[in-house]
Amino acid sequence: QVQLVESGGGLVQAGGSLRLSCAASGRTFSNYAMGWFRQAPGKEREFVGAIKWSGGLTYYADSVKGRFTISRDNAKNTGYLQMNSLKPEDTAVYYCAAEIHRLAITTSPIEYDYWGQGTQVTVSS
Repeated sequence: QVQLVESGGGLVQAGGSLRLSCAASGRTFSNYAMGWFRQAPGKEREFVGAIKWSGGLTYYADSVKGRFTISRDNAKNTGYLQMNSLKPEDTAVYYCAAEIHRLAITTSPIEYDYWGQGTQVTVSS
């Protein structure tokens, strides 16, 4: 089992920044991917980006490319989602997730095995 605990959400004005954290504990895997997703009210869960824990390869959705950055701290077993130039349309509940079986990063939420509880990000105009 892998436990994921997110933190760092909140309210920010458009153009501002937030950094979300996702602390992983429990069973560790050598090459899992940590993904970030978001879900706005009435919408489907949307892929934001992901990082392969071993090697640090990242992949982003077009909607956030150039504004969001995913990183990880191996010593703390924690992943981060740095969000800059936030827009009102970025408002959503943000989730981190772990995918432990695939070699490549997947953007499909059904492929992810473990999920955090979610944290609300609200961007005011």
